[in-house]
Amino acid sequence: MTSSRDYWQAAALVKDVKRQPLRLEFGGEPVVVFESGAGIAALADRCPHRLMELSKGKVVGGEIECPYHGWRFDGSGRCTAIPGHLGDVPGYRIPGLKTFVKDGVVFLSRGDPAGEPYLHPMEGKKVLMRLVRSSTRSTLIDTAENILDATHTHFTHKGLLRGLSSKRHRVRVDITGGPGWVEAVYTGEDRQHGLISKLLEAGRVRTVGRYRFPGIAELEYWGENGLALATTFHLRQAADGRVEGVGFLIGPHKGLLDRIKSWVFQPMFRIALEQDRRVLTSSLENAARFPDAKPLIGPLDYLRRDIEAIEKGELPGAAQSPRTAYIEL
Repeated sequence: MTSSRDYWQAAALVKDVKRQPLRLEFGGEPVVVFESGAGIAALADRCPHRLMELSKGKVVGGEIECPYHGWRFDGSGRCTAIPGHLGDVPGYRIPGLKTFVKDGVVFLSRGDPAGEPYLHPMEGKKVLMRLVRSSTRSTLIDTAENILDATHTHFTHKGLLRGLSSKRHRVRVDITGGPGWVEAVYTGEDRQHGLISKLLEAGRVRTVGRYRFPGIAELEYWGENGLALATTFHLRQAADGRVEGVGFLIGPHKGLLDRIKSWVFQPMFRIALEQDRRVLTSSLENAARFPDAKPLIGPLDYLRRDIEAIEKGELPGAAQSPRTAYIEL
């Protein structure tokens, strides 16, 4: 396992940074992301002079300008100009973060990660891909588990993902894992009885729910002809009680019909995101009213303990003891 800092985390979409400086929370601290002369840069969002938010300023010639006194800083955080000052500019600096841009996403790191950031399981293959951003009042573990949890879909997403029919399937669940990851493979459900499956899938062979360190929750839906749909969500605990996410929505790229399906899927996915946002926010706020109450880990919460172990830097239980369960979905 890498150290707590030596990894990439998805933080923003390139299209949002190109318009103007973007302020975001990263590891509980404000960061400004902007397009510098050497590419997209990320600095602590504070001018060292009076601690003004640099994100409220503007980019001039690839440098970010403080809106208070006009001090400018390049992408490395070096102060390059103090308007009105005669002589050499003092060597003032702002702490910066490492950045990496890949497929329209800005990744950040406070450490020294090895290699490029991971995107999604279909990376390098010919697929249709769309990007979404989300913000939820919750914890990282609760949000990741919510994405990977099958049983809430009958209720939170009734009609959209499941619930159009009262029919349920006896489904086999195989849980395996390794250093930094755990997954559950569901077989025996030929399709979900919801609008998304009805419109976008011909049939279901298996469903895969996977968690990867750090904060990556993935769902794959496979049919007889290969991948039908997949989502990979890069989550991070931006601040206490708030989780930010960048999601990859992935589908096959075999013709016009697949492109039409991708257009249909994105707005439906946003509806599902809003439904999840409501229940996660409610759970977080209500938990604060009962500080002595601890949430239960039920018999169908297959991945919860493994996700918690991974986030602690431990080997998930499924890595040493793979297990099989059965569920009605």
